[in-house]
Amino acid sequence: MSTAAYIEELLYRYNCVVVPEFGAFLTHVKSAFIDKTGHTFYPPSKVLSFNRQLQSNDGLLISYIAEAEKTSFEDAQKELAKTIKEWGKQLEKGETLILQNIGSFKPAKEGKLIFQPSKQTNFLTSSFGLSSFVSKPILREVLKEEVEVLEEKVPFIITPEERKKHEIRPLLKYAAIILLALSAGFTGYRTYDRAITNELASQEKAQEIISNSIQEATFFDTKPMELPVFRVDVTKKVTKKRHHIIAGAFRERGNADRKIAQLRNKGYDAFYVGQNKFGLFQVAFDSFEDPKQALKVLKQIRVSESRDAWLLSVK
Repeated sequence: MSTAAYIEELLYRYNCVVVPEFGAFLTHVKSAFIDKTGHTFYPPSKVLSFNRQLQSNDGLLISYIAEAEKTSFEDAQKELAKTIKEWGKQLEKGETLILQNIGSFKPAKEGKLIFQPSKQTNFLTSSFGLSSFVSKPILREVLKEEVEVLEEKVPFIITPEERKKHEIRPLLKYAAIILLALSAGFTGYRTYDRAITNELASQEKAQEIISNSIQEATFFDTKPMELPVFRVDVTKKVTKKRHHIIAGAFRERGNADRKIAQLRNKGYDAFYVGQNKFGLFQVAFDSFEDPKQALKVLKQIRVSESRDAWLLSVK
């Protein structure tokens, strides 16, 4: 395997690969970007550069070559030195040195090198499989023509030119709404006035009938005949509310009384239920005869007042 191939493999793993007595290849991460002139989208990548000043041997490249070729460090170092010497002779002749998948070197004045990295290789492993692509530019005029054709088929206006032609439409719409509201108002007022007039006429007619009835009544000066008295015993049906929504149970009666006052201030028909088997004083939000109504109110209280409220049903 060539030296350039070993350098390429190391650039995927490290940000700096030093070639002794030649220079160092450096990488830094570049975010995804868009080339607006060419309408090209580029994924995140590692930008490759070359520094001629870094030539000290850090042992990384030589150790990697020795391990890959199953040879000693000294032998790998000698082979690398030969390769670098051949690169130097090629550049001294003014020729371009091409390292496959890495880039190319061109000699410049005063022994300097111009490095051009390869655009075909992305050394960022997290972007493996991602490549650049070109997006077709959006032609505004063509899109406008398509929209104008669409306007002829749909019942609403899209382009500014067509909206200017139909500026009178919103005004007519608002005028129609106002006229309809005024018409409905007058109609409602006339209906209300007619109802009030009819009610007053009915009251006057009823008053007249009552007056005539009083005038036609016959009054007796004699003592009226005593009528027998009938007594009817009516038993009042007493309903007992047996379903109580409990707000809390208290060890002290004073705390229970304060809770009742607090709930009554909030509008509840709170009352003292009594002591339970544990000797606690129970206070209820309200009490109901119908269990379904009690459950309905309980759900409302749990949402608005207390999630700890519960239903106590007694026989």
